[in-house]
Amino acid sequence: MREASAAIRFPVTPDIPLAIALGDPAGIGPEIVAKSWERRQAEGLAPFFAVGNPEAVEAVWRGPVRAIADPGEAAECFDRAIPIIRVDSNALIVPGTPDLDGARSSIDALELAVGLTRSGAASALVTGPVSKAQLYAVGFAHPGQTEFVAERCGVASDLVAMMLVGPSLRTVPVTVHMPLRDVPAALTIEKIVAKARATARGLQRQFAIAEPRIAVAGLNPHAGEGGAMGRDEVEVIEPALKRLREEGIYVTGPHPADTLFHERMRSRYDAALCMYHDQALIPLKTLHFDEGVNMTLGLPIVRTSPDHGTAFEIAGKNQAHPGAMIAALRTAGRAAFHMARP
Repeated sequence: MREASAAIRFPVTPDIPLAIALGDPAGIGPEIVAKSWERRQAEGLAPFFAVGNPEAVEAVWRGPVRAIADPGEAAECFDRAIPIIRVDSNALIVPGTPDLDGARSSIDALELAVGLTRSGAASALVTGPVSKAQLYAVGFAHPGQTEFVAERCGVASDLVAMMLVGPSLRTVPVTVHMPLRDVPAALTIEKIVAKARATARGLQRQFAIAEPRIAVAGLNPHAGEGGAMGRDEVEVIEPALKRLREEGIYVTGPHPADTLFHERMRSRYDAALCMYHDQALIPLKTLHFDEGVNMTLGLPIVRTSPDHGTAFEIAGKNQAHPGAMIAALRTAGRAAFHMARP
């Protein structure tokens, strides 16, 4: 899997740090941020600051925390403490016990972190895990953080794409959170084309791949076997690929999904465009469970997040693995570097 400048260890300048929205304060977000900071030098991480409740970090970690008022202070203290911009909240932080005040705090932290990134005070945005059930209970009107960030950036949600990034695989689902029985009706030529365009642009802008190669999965077994096992490939996917090729985007497929992800095949493309959620996420999580990154393409800013949830059941027990947060920080730093290049 190709990426330009992959060996860069500090891909953004120290005076423009990354912003991390801590996510639900009762989840594992605060713990994995703290553990990432502990490994900042070994992992070659760019400076970052958190946005949220300092008490959420202090509840699960005994290391140094520094309250800051401005992102410009982050680089100065990053070597000595985790810089955190406080979000006022009435939340009583109990790790593993989410409440509605904590959900409101996570929304406020996300709002502020997005604003700081859009203004250029932060070079990229990393979002910690949140509980959608808790967010919906306090009136959150978006399907998830991705749609919220897109709206705040002035981008229609159908123009962005969710890319799952691992060391040897990138996948993009065309449809995401819907029942499997609804997927065929939701797949359209226009939707496939839009997601492929966002994928190609994202690979160019955030990974510095000048001529991206996109492999497209079929929906049905054996990619429909020429129509014998379903007409979706013939009537929807193949016309979409034809349109993309006419636009100059390099795409192959539709490929049978059961042969798309083995090692030799992965070396032939830069990202796999998949038709539904699990088709994209199962191979990524099988190969890179502790290193998977969720990245939003099509935004004017860089946004990544660890590809896992709040894990309330282990919050506060010192069991959370920081690998995915470290990968999200590293991916965000590199993407910000690439996007800042002329």
